[in-house]
Amino acid sequence: MFAVQTTAILVAAGLGTRLAASEPKAFVAVAGVPLFIHALRALVAAPAVSAAIVVVPPGERSRGLQLIRGSAPWRCPVSLVEGGAERQDSVRAGLEGADGADFVAIHDAARPFVSPEVVGLVVAAAIQYGAAIAAAPATETVKQVHPEGWIENTLPRERVWLAQTPQVFRADLIRTAHARAASGDPPATDDAMLVERLGVRVHVVRANPENWKITTAEDLRWAEWRLATAEAPR
Repeated sequence: MFAVQTTAILVAAGLGTRLAASEPKAFVAVAGVPLFIHALRALVAAPAVSAAIVVVPPGERSRGLQLIRGSAPWRCPVSLVEGGAERQDSVRAGLEGADGADFVAIHDAARPFVSPEVVGLVVAAAIQYGAAIAAAPATETVKQVHPEGWIENTLPRERVWLAQTPQVFRADLIRTAHARAASGDPPATDDAMLVERLGVRVHVVRANPENWKITTAEDLRWAEWRLATAEAPR
Protein backbone atom coordinates (compact mmCIF):
# COMPACT_ATOMS: atom_id res chain seq x y z
CA MET A 1 0.00 0.00 0.00
CA PHE A 2 2.87 2.41 0.84
CA ALA A 3 5.14 2.12 -2.19
CA VAL A 4 6.51 5.60 -1.49
CA GLN A 5 9.22 7.02 0.74
CA THR A 6 7.72 8.88 3.70
CA THR A 7 10.07 10.64 6.09
CA ALA A 8 8.70 11.70 9.46
CA ILE A 9 10.00 14.95 10.95
CA LEU A 10 9.54 14.99 14.72
CA VAL A 11 9.64 18.60 15.90
CA ALA A 12 11.22 18.50 19.36
CA ALA A 13 12.93 21.90 19.44
CA GLY A 14 10.47 23.90 21.53
CA LEU A 15 11.41 25.26 24.95
CA GLY A 16 7.98 24.60 26.47
CA THR A 17 7.80 27.74 28.58
CA ARG A 18 4.20 27.01 29.66
CA LEU A 19 5.38 23.71 31.10
CA ALA A 20 7.73 25.65 33.41
CA ALA A 21 10.33 22.88 33.20
CA SER A 22 14.07 23.30 33.76
CA GLU A 23 14.87 21.76 30.37
CA PRO A 24 13.40 21.73 26.85
CA LYS A 25 9.93 20.17 26.85
CA ALA A 26 10.86 17.29 24.54
CA PHE A 27 13.44 16.06 27.03
CA VAL A 28 11.12 16.09 30.05
CA ALA A 29 10.67 12.54 31.33
CA VAL A 30 7.23 10.95 31.28
CA ALA A 31 7.21 7.66 33.17
CA GLY A 32 11.01 7.76 33.05
CA VAL A 33 11.25 8.23 29.28
CA PRO A 34 11.78 11.56 27.44
CA LEU A 35 8.64 12.92 25.85
CA PHE A 36 10.10 12.90 22.35
CA ILE A 37 11.09 9.23 22.62
CA HIS A 38 7.45 8.32 23.32
CA ALA A 39 6.37 10.27 20.21
CA LEU A 40 9.19 8.80 18.11
CA ARG A 41 8.21 5.26 19.07
CA ALA A 42 4.63 5.90 17.95
CA LEU A 43 5.76 7.37 14.64
CA VAL A 44 8.21 4.65 13.63
CA ALA A 45 5.75 1.94 14.65
CA ALA A 46 3.68 2.98 11.63
CA PRO A 47 4.68 0.87 8.58
CA ALA A 48 3.99 3.92 6.40
CA VAL A 49 7.03 5.72 7.85
CA SER A 50 10.28 4.93 6.02
CA ALA A 51 12.65 7.11 8.07
CA ALA A 52 12.51 9.66 10.87
CA ILE A 53 14.34 12.90 11.61
CA VAL A 54 14.26 14.35 15.12
CA VAL A 55 14.70 18.13 15.35
CA VAL A 56 16.11 19.18 18.75
CA PRO A 57 16.90 22.62 20.20
CA PRO A 58 20.20 24.25 19.23
CA GLY A 59 23.02 22.86 21.34
CA GLU A 60 21.17 19.65 22.22
CA ARG A 61 22.50 17.43 19.43
CA SER A 62 24.80 15.31 21.59
CA ARG A 63 22.16 14.72 24.25
CA GLY A 64 19.49 13.94 21.69
CA LEU A 65 21.67 11.40 19.89
CA GLN A 66 22.54 9.72 23.18
CA LEU A 67 18.86 9.33 24.07
CA ILE A 68 17.95 8.01 20.60
CA ARG A 69 20.78 5.49 20.63
CA GLY A 70 19.93 4.44 24.17
CA SER A 71 16.36 3.67 23.06
CA ALA A 72 17.38 1.57 20.03
CA PRO A 73 16.69 -0.55 18.09
CA TRP A 74 14.36 1.36 15.79
CA ARG A 75 12.27 -0.14 13.02
CA CYS A 76 13.57 2.37 10.47
CA PRO A 77 16.52 4.78 10.22
CA VAL A 78 16.43 7.66 12.72
CA SER A 79 18.61 10.75 12.40
CA LEU A 80 18.83 14.07 14.23
CA VAL A 81 19.30 17.74 13.35
CA GLU A 82 19.28 20.94 15.38
CA GLY A 83 16.39 23.33 14.92
CA GLY A 84 16.08 27.10 14.96
CA ALA A 85 14.52 29.94 16.90
CA GLU A 86 10.97 29.38 15.60
CA ARG A 87 8.99 26.27 14.76
CA GLN A 88 9.08 27.04 11.03
CA ASP A 89 12.88 27.25 11.23
CA SER A 90 12.96 23.83 12.86
CA VAL A 91 10.70 22.26 10.26
CA ARG A 92 12.88 23.69 7.49
CA ALA A 93 15.93 22.17 9.17
CA GLY A 94 14.16 18.81 9.14
CA LEU A 95 13.21 19.22 5.49
CA GLU A 96 16.85 19.79 4.58
CA GLY A 97 17.60 16.34 5.95
CA ALA A 98 14.70 14.66 4.15
CA ASP A 99 16.32 14.33 0.72
CA GLY A 100 14.78 11.58 -1.34
CA ALA A 101 11.44 11.60 0.47
CA ASP A 102 8.27 11.49 -1.63
CA PHE A 103 6.14 12.55 1.35
CA VAL A 104 6.94 14.28 4.63
CA ALA A 105 5.04 13.64 7.86
CA ILE A 106 5.49 16.46 10.38
CA HIS A 107 4.63 15.66 14.00
CA ASP A 108 4.99 17.48 17.31
CA ALA A 109 6.98 15.72 20.03
CA ALA A 110 4.41 17.13 22.47
CA ARG A 111 1.85 14.64 21.09
CA PRO A 112 3.31 11.36 22.37
CA PHE A 113 0.13 9.30 22.14
CA VAL A 114 -0.66 9.46 18.44
CA SER A 115 -1.58 5.99 17.26
CA PRO A 116 0.43 4.29 14.49
CA GLU A 117 -2.92 3.57 12.81
CA VAL A 118 -3.73 7.29 12.57
CA VAL A 119 -0.24 7.99 11.22
CA GLY A 120 -0.88 5.43 8.49
CA LEU A 121 -4.31 6.87 7.67
CA VAL A 122 -2.94 10.41 7.34
CA VAL A 123 -0.10 9.19 5.09
CA ALA A 124 -2.60 7.28 2.94
CA ALA A 125 -4.80 10.39 2.62
CA ALA A 126 -1.78 12.51 1.66
CA ILE A 127 -0.82 9.98 -1.02
CA GLN A 128 -4.34 10.29 -2.43
CA TYR A 129 -4.84 14.05 -2.05
CA GLY A 130 -1.33 15.51 -1.76
CA ALA A 131 -1.87 16.94 1.73
CA ALA A 132 -3.61 15.68 4.87
CA ILE A 133 -3.66 16.30 8.61
CA ALA A 134 -4.95 14.65 11.75
CA ALA A 135 -7.65 16.71 13.45
CA ALA A 136 -10.39 16.47 16.05
CA PRO A 137 -13.97 17.67 15.52
CA ALA A 138 -15.20 20.34 17.91
CA THR A 139 -17.42 18.84 20.59
CA GLU A 140 -18.72 22.08 22.13
CA THR A 141 -20.44 25.17 20.77
CA VAL A 142 -17.84 27.40 19.13
CA LYS A 143 -17.96 31.18 19.53
CA GLN A 144 -16.05 33.75 17.53
CA VAL A 145 -15.06 36.38 20.10
CA HIS A 146 -14.11 40.01 19.56
CA PRO A 147 -10.73 41.10 21.02
CA GLU A 148 -12.67 43.18 23.56
CA GLY A 149 -14.41 40.07 24.85
CA TRP A 150 -17.88 39.90 23.32
CA ILE A 151 -19.31 37.23 21.01
CA GLU A 152 -19.27 38.20 17.34
CA ASN A 153 -20.64 34.99 15.90
CA THR A 154 -21.57 31.40 16.68
CA LEU A 155 -19.84 29.06 14.27
CA PRO A 156 -21.48 25.84 13.02
CA ARG A 157 -19.84 23.24 15.24
CA GLU A 158 -20.09 20.49 12.63
CA ARG A 159 -17.80 22.53 10.35
CA VAL A 160 -15.11 23.20 12.98
CA TRP A 161 -12.15 20.85 13.48
CA LEU A 162 -9.10 21.36 15.70
CA ALA A 163 -5.87 20.82 13.78
CA GLN A 164 -3.35 18.39 15.23
CA THR A 165 -0.35 16.46 13.95
CA PRO A 166 0.85 14.45 12.10
CA GLN A 167 0.48 16.62 9.04
CA VAL A 168 1.61 14.88 5.86
CA PHE A 169 2.40 16.50 2.53
CA ARG A 170 3.87 15.68 -0.82
CA ALA A 171 7.51 16.67 -0.39
CA ASP A 172 7.54 19.23 -3.19
CA LEU A 173 4.45 20.97 -1.80
CA ILE A 174 5.78 21.41 1.72
CA ARG A 175 9.18 22.53 0.46
CA THR A 176 7.55 25.16 -1.76
CA ALA A 177 5.29 26.27 1.08
CA HIS A 178 8.21 26.74 3.47
CA ALA A 179 10.30 28.51 0.83
CA ARG A 180 7.48 31.03 0.38
CA ALA A 181 7.15 31.46 4.14
CA ALA A 182 10.87 32.14 4.42
CA SER A 183 10.65 34.80 1.72
CA GLY A 184 8.44 37.04 3.81
CA ASP A 185 4.95 35.55 4.09
CA PRO A 186 3.17 36.13 7.43
CA PRO A 187 3.83 33.49 10.12
CA ALA A 188 1.52 30.47 10.20
CA THR A 189 0.29 28.51 13.19
CA ASP A 190 0.83 25.15 11.49
CA ASP A 191 2.31 23.66 8.32
CA ALA A 192 -1.10 23.04 6.77
CA MET A 193 -1.72 26.78 6.76
CA LEU A 194 1.40 27.28 4.64
CA VAL A 195 0.21 24.67 2.16
CA GLU A 196 -3.30 26.17 2.09
CA ARG A 197 -1.72 29.43 0.91
CA LEU A 198 -0.57 27.60 -2.21
CA GLY A 199 -4.22 26.96 -3.06
CA VAL A 200 -3.93 23.26 -2.19
CA ARG A 201 -6.82 21.47 -0.47
CA VAL A 202 -5.73 19.73 2.72
CA HIS A 203 -7.66 16.58 3.60
CA VAL A 204 -8.69 15.93 7.23
CA VAL A 205 -8.38 12.58 9.03
CA ARG A 206 -9.97 12.08 12.43
CA ALA A 207 -7.28 11.70 15.10
CA ASN A 208 -7.32 9.17 17.91
CA PRO A 209 -8.81 10.66 21.12
CA GLU A 210 -5.53 10.33 23.04
CA ASN A 211 -3.61 12.56 20.63
CA TRP A 212 -3.47 15.40 23.13
CA LYS A 213 -0.74 18.01 23.16
CA ILE A 214 1.34 18.16 26.33
CA THR A 215 1.54 21.87 27.13
CA THR A 216 1.15 22.41 30.88
CA ALA A 217 2.19 20.66 34.09
CA GLU A 218 -1.37 19.35 34.34
CA ASP A 219 -1.04 17.78 30.88
CA LEU A 220 2.17 16.14 32.04
CA ARG A 221 0.39 14.61 35.02
CA TRP A 222 -2.31 13.29 32.67
CA ALA A 223 0.40 11.74 30.48
CA GLU A 224 1.93 10.00 33.51
CA TRP A 225 -1.51 8.65 34.43
CA ARG A 226 -2.14 7.62 30.83
CA LEU A 227 1.00 5.50 30.76
CA ALA A 228 0.36 4.08 34.22
CA THR A 229 -3.18 2.97 33.39
CA ALA A 230 -2.85 2.43 29.62
CA GLU A 231 -6.24 4.07 29.23
CA ALA A 232 -6.80 7.75 28.41
CA PRO A 233 -9.98 9.66 29.32
CA ARG A 234 -12.49 10.28 26.57
